[in-house]
Amino acid sequence: MAKIIINESVCKGCEICVNTCPQKIIALASDRINSKGYHPAQLLDENKCTGCCSCAMMCPDVAITVER
Repeated sequence: MAKIIINESVCKGCEICVNTCPQKIIALASDRINSKGYHPAQLLDENKCTGCCSCAMMCPDVAITVER
């Protein structure tokens, strides 16, 4: 099973990963703000992640790692 790891301290909440995910399982965390003042991305349902790496490839800050 694949999963993504988001480095929240680097994430700037640009939502590119949210819009890129074909499974629509990434969203910005509305309850947290990182040290830069942004709502970081978060994985909503680890069981639905296919490991396609679309989110990691599109992240301009290289804040996402995919583990398979």
